[in-house]
Amino acid sequence: MNLGRHTRRVAAAGGTLALAVSLAACASDDDGGSSTGSGDEKEITIGIPSGWDEGIAVSNLWAKVLEEKGYDVDTKTADIGVVFTGLAGGDMDVLFDTWLPLTHASYVEKFGDDISDLGTWYDDAKLTIAVNEDSPAKTIGDLKDMADQYDNKLVGIEAGAGLTKVTKEQAIPTYGLEDLDYTISSTPAMLAELKGAVDKGNNIAVTLWRPHWAYDEFPIRDLEDPEGAMGDAEEIHTYGTEDFADRYPELAGWLKGFTLDDDQLFSLENLMFNDDQYKDDPEAAVDAWLKANPDFVDQVTGGASAGDAAK
Repeated sequence: MNLGRHTRRVAAAGGTLALAVSLAACASDDDGGSSTGSGDEKEITIGIPSGWDEGIAVSNLWAKVLEEKGYDVDTKTADIGVVFTGLAGGDMDVLFDTWLPLTHASYVEKFGDDISDLGTWYDDAKLTIAVNEDSPAKTIGDLKDMADQYDNKLVGIEAGAGLTKVTKEQAIPTYGLEDLDYTISSTPAMLAELKGAVDKGNNIAVTLWRPHWAYDEFPIRDLEDPEGAMGDAEEIHTYGTEDFADRYPELAGWLKGFTLDDDQLFSLENLMFNDDQYKDDPEAAVDAWLKANPDFVDQVTGGASAGDAAK
C-alpha cells in the first residue's frame, strides 16, 4: 500500500471505428461529453490514490486499455480523500482502489448517493505476517516456540501504519509473541531485510499485506491466523460518479466483470515498482505486462455489454 508515489498523466486521442468517427463529427460537443461508438462518452478521468500501489498499478493498466479502445484518458493523482471528493463532485470519473467493508467505508458513507459501486476486482486484501516459504512456522502462533529459528525477530514497517498497530495491539498479545524483538522502522527497510534473508537462505518473519509485489518477487507465504488477529480480508472495489453507468454503459459492463488474481496483480506491481527497467515508467511496465498477458484486454472487454452494467 505505501511504497513509492508514481504519477502518470495521459492525454491520448485513440482512433475509433469509421462509424464512430462519422457520428462524432455530427454530434454536439457542447457539454464536453463526446461519445465513442459504443455509446460511452469519449473523455474519462481516472483518479489515482497516491501511495496505494495496487491502485496506481491498476489505474495505469486501465488507462492503457481505454486508450486502445478509443477513449481520451486523463489521470489525476491525489490523496485518497481528495479522489473521493473528486468523484462526488464530478471532477474525476473513476477510482480503482476502494477497500471495503472497513478501510474506506467512511468515504463511501460520506459521499453516499454521489458515487456508485462499479464492482469488486480483488477479494483478498488483508494484513499479514509472512515468512520465507521453506521455513518451519505454519501459523503466527508457531513463532512463539520457533523464535530462535527466526533470529528471535519480527520485522515491521512504519510506526504509524495501521499494520503496525494491529500487529502490536492484536497479533502479538493474541499469540503470546511479547518476547519477540518486534522491530519498527520503514517499509523499505523491511523489504531490504526480507531480500537479504532470502538471498542468504535465512529464515525471516515480516509484517506485510496483500496485495504487494513482494509475493511475486520473493519465495514467501503467509502464516495462518486461526484467531483472526490480523483482521478479515477486504475487497477492492471500483467506484465511479453517481451517473457513471449512464455516461459509460459499455465500460461499466467491462468493469463489472473485471478481476485480477494474485499472480496477475503481484506481477504487475512487481514490474511497475521493483523492476529497474520499468519502475520509473509505469506506461512501459503496463506494456510489458500486457505482452506477457496477451489475452487480458479481450478477456475484460469482450464479454460485457451495456445491458450487463444496468442489471
